[in-house]
Amino acid sequence: MKKFRFSLETVLDYKQQALDALRAEHGAILAQVRAQEAVVEGLEKEHRQVDEEFSQCKLEGITVLEALNYEQYLRALEREIAGERRKLETLRRREEQKRSQVLEARKETATIEKLKEHKLEDYRKAEQKEEEQRIEEFVSTARAMAAMGI
Repeated sequence: MKKFRFSLETVLDYKQQALDALRAEHGAILAQVRAQEAVVEGLEKEHRQVDEEFSQCKLEGITVLEALNYEQYLRALEREIAGERRKLETLRRREEQKRSQVLEARKETATIEKLKEHKLEDYRKAEQKEEEQRIEEFVSTARAMAAMGI
């Protein structure tokens, strides 16, 4: 019997390559999300530290100009944090979209792989049936020859 050949093998290969590419893109976006989270966290930490320093200085007594400088710096940090959070949200949306694409590609690939498994199973059953027929024919021929005395 001829060797098993899956007619959609090239499609399966293409889908697998597309899935691998999507996974790589998703991984890259996830890395960007983690990096952006670190940026936001760093700015928030800096804001907390400056705010604590400002509170401590107020207790010890500072000039109006120094107080205005602290407040300006804190407001600038708050604006920067807000901007970085917007970037983070944009990245998270992109990551979610890419994750959906990966899931869809995985479903498509899995469907074709299941089809391949079924076709291979059918091929093996047909091959086994054919082998059984050859054996049966051989046994029948051997019996007929024995009955004829050959």
